[in-house]
Formats: sequence, C-alpha cells, structure tokens
Amino acid sequence: MPQAKNVLGTPLETCCTDPLTGFYRTGCCETGPEDQGLHLVCAEMTADFLEFSRLRGNDLSTPMPEFGFPGLTPGDRWCLCVERWKEAFEAGTAPPVVLEATHMSAVEFVSLEELQSHAVDA
Repeated sequence: MPQAKNVLGTPLETCCTDPLTGFYRTGCCETGPEDQGLHLVCAEMTADFLEFSRLRGNDLSTPMPEFGFPGLTPGDRWCLCVERWKEAFEAGTAPPVVLEATHMSAVEFVSLEELQSHAVDA
C-alpha cells in the first residue's frame, strides 16, 4: 500500500497517539472505504470547537470507555471528519489544523487556503 500523503504533498505524519486517533486508530488520519465519515483533518481541540461539536450531536468530550474513547480536552489532537471541520469553519469555530498530519483528500472538501488559515504553527 503506498504511503499516504498530506495536504502539502509530503508523507502523512502522525496526528496523535495519546489519545490514539484516526479511523483505524493508528495515530494517523488515514482513510479507506470503511471510513464513511472521512476522518481526514488532524485538528487541535479547542473548548469552542468541542462545544460546537457537542451541540451538533457529536460529543467528543465525554469518555466512552466501552469504545476505548477517553474523551477529548482542549489541546488534544484528533482526526476529525472533514465535513464537521468545514461546518465549524463556516460557523467561525474551526479548530487549528496540523497540515503535515491532514490527509490530502481533505482538499476535495475544503481549500488548502482555508486549512492553512487555521494551521498550527509548526
């Protein structure tokens, strides 16, 4: 399987291993046919975004140990569904993005410029 690329065209870097993120729980925002939500965007959680997501029916703050999910807090990095990031961007609450760890397919939904406008300083 070829190495996945990020939105900058370089090899996809790890988003986070603590908590372990990614659709496949590899720490990377990799995707495949099973990933219906397209967990492509490596984002650094903020209190505003976590509240935004909770109000839209996706509570990322509450631990769910039965699914191995610790619950996220501001500062945690997590592979977000690209459509949720786009929705938050349009609402003015998009969390910062780690471009090197964001899958290249994200630019099929949001522009590189939009992602870059929220880039975490490397």
